Amino acid sequence: MSSKNKLLTMLILGSGAAASMALINKYIQISASGKNILEDSESLCYRWRFGNIHYKRTGNGKPLLLIHDLTSSSSSYEWNSVVRPLSEHFTVYTIDLLGCGRSEKPNMTYTNYLYVQLICDFIKSVIGRRTSVITSGSSASLALMACSSNSNLFDSLFFINPDSLLSCSKVPGKSAKLYKFILDFPIIGTFIYHIACSRQNLQQLFMNEYYENPFSVKGSIVDAYYEAAHLGKSPKSLYASIACHYTKCNVINALKKIDNSIYIVGSQWISDMEERIEEYRKYNPAVESTMLTQGKQLPHLECPSQVMQAVHTYLY
Repeated sequence: MSSKNKLLTMLILGSGAAASMALINKYIQISASGKNILEDSESLCYRWRFGNIHYKRTGNGKPLLLIHDLTSSSSSYEWNSVVRPLSEHFTVYTIDLLGCGRSEKPNMTYTNYLYVQLICDFIKSVIGRRTSVITSGSSASLALMACSSNSNLFDSLFFINPDSLLSCSKVPGKSAKLYKFILDFPIIGTFIYHIACSRQNLQQLFMNEYYENPFSVKGSIVDAYYEAAHLGKSPKSLYASIACHYTKCNVINALKKIDNSIYIVGSQWISDMEERIEEYRKYNPAVESTMLTQGKQLPHLECPSQVMQAVHTYLY
């Protein structure tokens, strides 16, 4: 076979593979959202300058903003089990961060500072008064930086299983930037993302990391996360930004600076959680904490009554 024919054959095979991946990508995107689990007739829209933000307002009382963990499969669905009891005492706002859930997912690099702006703008424009905030997982760093930049917008900060300070301070390296470059390709990058956020992989995350008891993982919850991971224009953009540490930020100076009340609820089933809490307390001795005996990374989904007991102790 001549060089010309070999090149032509390679081009045909490459085009066929690309077309096949594009079809698979489209099928996954459509099928993942087929159950419409996240659809909510009571949802509201905050028209932010970088994209529309989905949120809900429930109850009456002092404002309380719930911010879900920062992953490409997360959404305000994470708080479903605690919104109703919280709304008996607070005006509860649940938000889908930019790039998450039903909020817009523009093709861009997502950074910690972007979310700091979003949180501050949301409190100013939508809530309009000092607000207590409950965060999950890596979103604690977003709230810390937002409070440090504009402390008069915030009342108390309540963190559920926050990242370690070392994890927060990671920066993009050469390999991370290369990985993001690959993920930014329209077809192959989307294909890699769909593999990473397949329903099977999300199921394993719940069984191995998110829940203490793997047998209590409900299929409907995994379906909700799977749907959230595949909605919108460019869900892979947030995944790439997180995987490559663009959403990370060293929060030590912010932790030293703020004098708002900080409460940390950690799970005893996360091996280094007590060490994480001591790290936070090292830089802000006023930090209060409690350890949960049930639940793992998402105790507000797995055992909401334990989380509600901690909230009652610190925020009521």
